[in-house]
Amino acid sequence: MASLEGPLGDAAAAALRGELIVFPTDTVYGLGTRPDDPGATARLFEAKRRPRDLELPVLVATVEAARAAAVLDERAEILVAACWPGPLTLVLPRRAEASGWELGGDPATVGVRVPHHPLTLTLLAATGPLAVTSANRSGGPPVETCDDLHALFAEDVAVYLCEHGVLEGVASTVLDLAHGPASILRAGALPREAIAELLPEEPALLDSRPS
Repeated sequence: MASLEGPLGDAAAAALRGELIVFPTDTVYGLGTRPDDPGATARLFEAKRRPRDLELPVLVATVEAARAAAVLDERAEILVAACWPGPLTLVLPRRAEASGWELGGDPATVGVRVPHHPLTLTLLAATGPLAVTSANRSGGPPVETCDDLHALFAEDVAVYLCEHGVLEGVASTVLDLAHGPASILRAGALPREAIAELLPEEPALLDSRPS
């Protein structure tokens, strides 16, 4: 994995120690840590105040890294070729490498995404996969400024990587491909119509519900 210096290097080192970091993505600010350390993901759930039945998604730097953690079927390969890097999270069956990750939710699946943000991709290249959720309290609105992030998480977060000004974004669309027909679990930045065009044999997309 790549070696980084400065604040980005500090963030990568903190995440690899199992501490929490905040950083910008192509959607909203993310709150993340390494996924393979149960203590680290427990701290993430606690800081987020996220129920354990909601699975933590994982960000990766490349499609190859996604394939190492999850099983990509033909539908997934079509989507990642067209939509990654970008705001689409795919819920897929886990591979053995990720079987011990305590992410909450269904231990047989994992939500993965390659984000479209140069800083995030540089960070992920250094750390490997990170369990990342939006940097807010569970059920609350997105936090858009560094001052508000500090006020919310304070010393629970080891390193804050912030952009100047306000980060205004929409969370990723979450698509479940692990339980049969494709189903949108959360409407987000990637429109339903764009997914339906790529997967025309998935009529269930027309009935998917946002959440």
